[in-house]
Amino acid sequence: MFKTKHYLNFLMFTSLIGILASCSYDYIEYPVVAPPDPNDTVYFAQKIAPIFTTGDKCTSCHKAGGTASPDLSAGVSYGSIVPALINTSEPETSRIYWFPNPASSDHVWKKLSQNEADLILLWIQQGALNN
Repeated sequence: MFKTKHYLNFLMFTSLIGILASCSYDYIEYPVVAPPDPNDTVYFAQKIAPIFTTGDKCTSCHKAGGTASPDLSAGVSYGSIVPALINTSEPETSRIYWFPNPASSDHVWKKLSQNEADLILLWIQQGALNN
């Protein structure tokens, strides 16, 4: 009985090792997006406003009659965030940058991608213009 029990344990252990060794994992490689060029002008209308309005990322809640402020709908987003959520002297402390930032734990719903956060930061560093 003692030898049979050890044999069964050994058989189960080696079977488990065999099963685990046969598993394969497919790693998904996400494209690395280069940070924005600091020498390029970031235009609010072309680069920043679409971050808020494309898909259902921001404007699913941040819209007229939505569940949260500011209103980030097309045509009103600039007036909703400047100057209230912008600090051009310390851009990293601007609420529109750090609150939905992918590294922030404050905004628990939808977050910016790292590229979007980089664009917003660069736009603020360039003066947060309505261009």
